[in-house]
Amino acid sequence: MSVLFISDLHLSSERPHSIELFLNFVRDEAVKAEKLYILGDFFEVWTGDDYILPEFEPVIEALKGLTSGGTPVFIMHGNRDFTIGEEFENKTGCTLLDDPTIIDLNGTKTLISHGDTLCTDDIEYQKFRQKVRNPQWIQQVLSLPIEERISLAKSIRSDTREKSSQKSEEIMDVNQSAVEEIMRKCNVQQLIHGHTHRPKQHTLFINNLAAKRIVLGDWYESGNVLYCDKNTCTLKDYN
Repeated sequence: MSVLFISDLHLSSERPHSIELFLNFVRDEAVKAEKLYILGDFFEVWTGDDYILPEFEPVIEALKGLTSGGTPVFIMHGNRDFTIGEEFENKTGCTLLDDPTIIDLNGTKTLISHGDTLCTDDIEYQKFRQKVRNPQWIQQVLSLPIEERISLAKSIRSDTREKSSQKSEEIMDVNQSAVEEIMRKCNVQQLIHGHTHRPKQHTLFINNLAAKRIVLGDWYESGNVLYCDKNTCTLKDYN
């Protein structure tokens, strides 16, 4: 059995194919897995645990079926769905993880993260992230009527897309020094993250030892899954 990692599905009514693809993935792949980790931006927008958008109801049911069947599912906040909370855990059986988190992956101490905190060159984004991850700001948003929350989410998405289109790819990618710093701090030789939508396995050196950074891809056209067994980790497309 493999441990599976996915990230950046950005599930949305605007991309019904991605929802159907995930439901198929649960049925065909995740149900056979030892564990499933979802490393952020599972949803394009999450308006709060108290209101499930109709398009997400099958997703919630699929996650509940998966965890009820004995497959542990762990989920991490992304920059799109950071209002996921305890009620979501109760409805799905998933376990919400801090970002970052250290896990034992088949005997290898591994750091997992959404990855946006590593993009330290994007100063504007980091300021925005600090604002929206403030617990007081989140509580203020969740206290709004659902219509206002949806409107605010659309406004933030539109503003983010516009600003991102004006930034270079280098600025929006991870900063190598930030990567090396957190890996040394956590004393790990393996890091798995998403956010940048640039699937690849990178080799680097931490404390003069060979290390690995694995980047997960998005689910815009096809799925991207990291399969980890006792011998190796492999990135594969899922269609």
